[in-house]
Amino acid sequence: MYLRYFLTVCAILTVTFGWSQDCNYTLSGKVLDFHDKKPLAGATLYIARLDSYAYTDLNGTYSFKNLCVGTYEVEVMHPECRTLIFPVEIKGRTKEDFLLEHHLEELDEVRVIGSIYADKTNSGLESRLSEKALLQNSGTSLGDAIKGLSGISSLNTGATIVKPAIHGLNGSRVLVLNDGVRMQDMEWGDEHAPNVDINAAGSITVIKGASALQYGGDAIGGVILMEQAFLPGTDTLYGKTVLNGFSNGRGGSISTDLTKVFRNDGFIRLQGSFKRLGDQESPDYILSNTGVSEKATTLEFGKRTLNWGIQGKYSFYDAEIAILRASHIGNIDDLIRSINSGEPEIIRPFTYDLQNPRQQVTHHLGKISAYKRFKGLGKWSAQYDFQQNRRKEYDVRRGELNDQASLDLELTTHSFSTDFKWDAAEKLDWTTGLMGRYQENFPNPATGVRRLIPDYERLELGAFVTGEYAFTPQWKLDAGLRYDFSRIDALKYYQTSRWEERGYDNEFSGIVLEDLGSQLLTNPVFTFKNFSGTTGVNYSSNNTTFLRFNYSLAQRAPNPSELFSDGLHHSAARIELGDLRIKSETSHKISASFERRLQNWGFTLEPYANFLTNFILLEPTGLEFTIRGAFPVWSYRQTDARLLGIDASAYANWHRNWRTEHQVSLVKGKDLSQDLALINMPPVNFRNKLDFLQKEWHDFEISLISDLVLRQNEVPPNIVVFSPEQQEDVVLEINTPPPAYHLLGLSSSADFSLGTSSRLTTSLTVSNLLNSSFRDYLNRQRFFADGLGRNIQLQFIIHY
Repeated sequence: MYLRYFLTVCAILTVTFGWSQDCNYTLSGKVLDFHDKKPLAGATLYIARLDSYAYTDLNGTYSFKNLCVGTYEVEVMHPECRTLIFPVEIKGRTKEDFLLEHHLEELDEVRVIGSIYADKTNSGLESRLSEKALLQNSGTSLGDAIKGLSGISSLNTGATIVKPAIHGLNGSRVLVLNDGVRMQDMEWGDEHAPNVDINAAGSITVIKGASALQYGGDAIGGVILMEQAFLPGTDTLYGKTVLNGFSNGRGGSISTDLTKVFRNDGFIRLQGSFKRLGDQESPDYILSNTGVSEKATTLEFGKRTLNWGIQGKYSFYDAEIAILRASHIGNIDDLIRSINSGEPEIIRPFTYDLQNPRQQVTHHLGKISAYKRFKGLGKWSAQYDFQQNRRKEYDVRRGELNDQASLDLELTTHSFSTDFKWDAAEKLDWTTGLMGRYQENFPNPATGVRRLIPDYERLELGAFVTGEYAFTPQWKLDAGLRYDFSRIDALKYYQTSRWEERGYDNEFSGIVLEDLGSQLLTNPVFTFKNFSGTTGVNYSSNNTTFLRFNYSLAQRAPNPSELFSDGLHHSAARIELGDLRIKSETSHKISASFERRLQNWGFTLEPYANFLTNFILLEPTGLEFTIRGAFPVWSYRQTDARLLGIDASAYANWHRNWRTEHQVSLVKGKDLSQDLALINMPPVNFRNKLDFLQKEWHDFEISLISDLVLRQNEVPPNIVVFSPEQQEDVVLEINTPPPAYHLLGLSSSADFSLGTSSRLTTSLTVSNLLNSSFRDYLNRQRFFADGLGRNIQLQFIIHY
């Protein structure tokens, strides 16, 4: 009974206290941009505890009324900002201003205007691979994924080794940045594809040319940015699994990733993928020894808040790639017959075995980065990254030597960079930064073969400043300067006969350390000091009309292959000869873009001209017979060159269900010093696409794709070699281009709901639909075999 009275009294006192509590307090203030304190109109504020909303006016002002004493969590949202949650303690009438990040580039938001947009640079030419296209290409390489963009082609070694090319340039002239880390993976080799897994990227952007100096001054071709996916600002767990099956190669791939974002803005992400293919096939025969095995994993973790952030990352990539057996020939006459006849000398039954010749590559990447934002000033960032790239190339050898790599290189790189971006001013943003890099290459001497690339140490230092100024809301100017210092210190053995043949005994006698009779030990040391710059303007009107103009000056120091190559490059199936006289090359590029983006139609025109001084090229110059077979000799030299080109694209929405897209790319390269066409310039190509979309049928979409590649009629002349069998000189048609070809493709997809938070996307893609025989001018194995026949890809993507 007493207990009942006690509980009744407590209840009365509780109600009385609740009635007497003062709940007439207010919370008011402004929502402002973190950088320049500009008011943000149209922001939404929400207190979940009270289920109460408030909205900012044109002055960024908001107000909540009838609040009680206590602590509340206020969620602040704006259409162009990341949503944030702020704790606020109410003790009386309270004023609180909230700061949001209004600069979209700081948050990796999706910013797409068609396929070309001013994002990383104001005036440069940029393309972005759509999220859908990125997922559809999850079972392919980076080069295959982006070559559907206008102005992008690829230099292939068969079907599995694909090097991206931008406006006709590839290799060391194209930088690949993997989540802010510049890839160091011996990109100098024509058959050295980027050692990256595109499944680890949330977006891929291509910058055509050297207009983005913060990434490097030597990007004469351009920059490929693989960036982390945008992280939501809420406590969540999500991921996806992608399954691919391929008919050509009779294999498939699987990729899965899982991301956890915590309430305190911390995150962790784990991703992994695996791919396995056997021998691939042309329309008429097996392409013997063209299988591939790839595996990769990535771990990312960190914390990203409005004011500061820190991130760690580790990724591992491992690939074993077989090289077409018919590309390695036993004698000079077999090589002449193979190249001139175009028939593969070796055709075997299908197998999953990866036999010699093949290459095995592993790549470790680790980084730690941090940033700090300062109110009314800007953002400071710093990053350290480590990379270790190990490349082994196996040739066809006898006995136990067949299991011993003929080329074994280990490249270790340490990099540190820091920059500060001032963005508090209303019309002016500018950034300055520093970079330092140390690199060491170790060629394993236990291969039993003379080393193609020597031991070397390389030190690189760089500094840049870039700025953007908005004259008016429609007109913007950007400009930048960069200085790069590079020093390379090598220890290299030369055969005495090769040393004298190339005239080094007169020009470089001072670098000889030891004369061993048949060979010389040398210590070449080179220093390069390069300047780069860019300037341009951007005009935009009503988000429908865009005009851009850019001039960029870029200088690139020669890579180790261009300087030191001396011997058989096994997976390239050729002898390569560098030149110690090679200097830095200089590019002057002028580019423009005119774009119209309307609801039902639009187009983009992008003309450009690139004038290169001391352009470094690699070209066939003869044949040599070694104990491992007959191989063409390719030599590096320098010349003055000119590249002229235009990329054009258009789209039309004919009906709510029907859409067409059209692209054409043309580039002409000229060796001005010798009045010859440049080697390996992409031919004119047309791409047309017809889409049918029906949202009501589970977002069903089906597309017919047409790729027309014309014959490259502008090529350097063939070379004349001596045939031991015929005992006379014969023309080796190593530069003769293949005929034009036309390929059709088909793609379809649909989405299905799997409960409240999961969905399934299915797609079917058929490339080379008609199983047409063709050879591509930019495929280095066109001398020996046809390109890939029909390939049917079945894909399942589970989002959860």
